[in-house]
Amino acid sequence: MTRADLPRQASWVTSRDDLVSLVDRARASDPDAWEALYRRVYPGLLAYARRRLDRERAHDAVAETMARALAAIGRFEWKGGGFDAWMYGILRHVVVDAHRDGAKRQGEPVDRGDGADPLDFVLDTEEATALRAAFDRLAPADRELLEFRVVAGLSAEAVGEVLSRRPGAVRMAQARALGRLRQELGRGS
Repeated sequence: MTRADLPRQASWVTSRDDLVSLVDRARASDPDAWEALYRRVYPGLLAYARRRLDRERAHDAVAETMARALAAIGRFEWKGGGFDAWMYGILRHVVVDAHRDGAKRQGEPVDRGDGADPLDFVLDTEEATALRAAFDRLAPADRELLEFRVVAGLSAEAVGEVLSRRPGAVRMAQARALGRLRQELGRGS
């Protein structure tokens, strides 16, 4: 299953009440609730894992994250960043464990598979390559923060919970990291 196979997160859960209901049902071992939660978080979790691990290990990391979430759902509490922050926190620990086991980070391009015009694909690929190169020149802490905030779309509160920072500090760090990314993009031109 690829990111293209799954709809955007917003189409699965439209409100916090929907999410709370799904989590409550998941706690009661409802497989349909787990499927909906999986489909909701999978694209973002996989994107985060793919920035840090090779393709196979990224998929393994997301699967391990879901297994850990399933085992620990009874201990989940609604605080701070909520369910998404909790899931990314689990994934972050799984990725660290994978690195300890000798995983290597690879930057394989994502298969678009969307039937776009070839010229658009080439231009998008060139822009994406330049952005990836600039992104890779950032400090690891800046990359991780931007992945959580921009790529995964987590709130400052959720990222703060995952990274053990205050939301205001997350927003300031994000602004600084984006400034450094702009500088790196300018150097690559």
